[in-house]
Amino acid sequence: METIDIHSHFLPETWPDLAIRFGTPDWPWLKRLDHDRAMLMLGEREYRPVYSACWDINKRLEEMDRDGVHHQIMCVTPLLFAYQRKLSEAEDCARLFNDLALEMCARSNGRITALAQVPLQDTDASCRELERAIADGHRGVQIGNHVADRDLDDEGLITFLQHCASIDAPVLVHPWDMLGRERMDRYMMQWLVAMPAETQLSILYLILSGAFERLPESLKLCFAHGGGSFVFLLGRVDNAWRQRDIVRENCPNLPSSYVSRFSVDSAVFDEAALRLLIDVMGEERVMFGTDYPFPLGEQDMGALIRSATSISPDEQSKLLSLNAKSFFLAP
Repeated sequence: METIDIHSHFLPETWPDLAIRFGTPDWPWLKRLDHDRAMLMLGEREYRPVYSACWDINKRLEEMDRDGVHHQIMCVTPLLFAYQRKLSEAEDCARLFNDLALEMCARSNGRITALAQVPLQDTDASCRELERAIADGHRGVQIGNHVADRDLDDEGLITFLQHCASIDAPVLVHPWDMLGRERMDRYMMQWLVAMPAETQLSILYLILSGAFERLPESLKLCFAHGGGSFVFLLGRVDNAWRQRDIVRENCPNLPSSYVSRFSVDSAVFDEAALRLLIDVMGEERVMFGTDYPFPLGEQDMGALIRSATSISPDEQSKLLSLNAKSFFLAP
């Protein structure tokens, strides 16, 4: 069965020293430890250990073949978004990493494609870079779920999503810059608790603010990590909407009625959770995604969907490839 992974990340093997380029500190860089291992640095601070699959296309293809993955869509790690930087710096970063991504894809014999990044702190600049990137060969765009205190119901971000719909550019929303940092500095709590909460927060802002009423139904919008905690807590949101007028003030319909407006990936790592995800979202709106090649990603890519006895062969086919073809790869 054909398998398309819609959520994987990359780091170029090399990129310019951004601290020198811009004259400001604390930029990401790659500290090589040996041929296969490196440490992604943020200034002088260690951020995440990584290995050669991030930058070596041959290694990536080898591991895709090992796990029966036919095609992979990759996007930059959110640490490189540069939303908190000056616009000129963020624009430069977007162009730089978008071009490097396509250089990497060109070595994959068509098996790897990329999503662009944009300087999301500025709507006009984001629209310009998205159009350039799509023309050059990107399959869509990955955005963070917020820009500082601007969430997805922000006027500028809604305008950008409207533009994505107008040019049929799929959007993958990835959580980043997680909330509650001061209480979650141990045990990877930012990734285990705050990251799923960030995604739920973004989805609810779109629903409860009335933003979905202003976005065209043609918008292809996908949230990473199974939509975070959204699906499990959707009943709580519906109950609040029914009981409290402040929840439904700008939301004309029951929150659960909006699940048809977006998709999610399958990165939930548990069969019961995946079954719930399909039951709530619908089999047409879940796509196989791994978060490869990071440690919190699916290590045996595709094994959960292929081995799940509660998922029918028809559902497996949709999750593993058919939904992704329609969403990301349709001409």
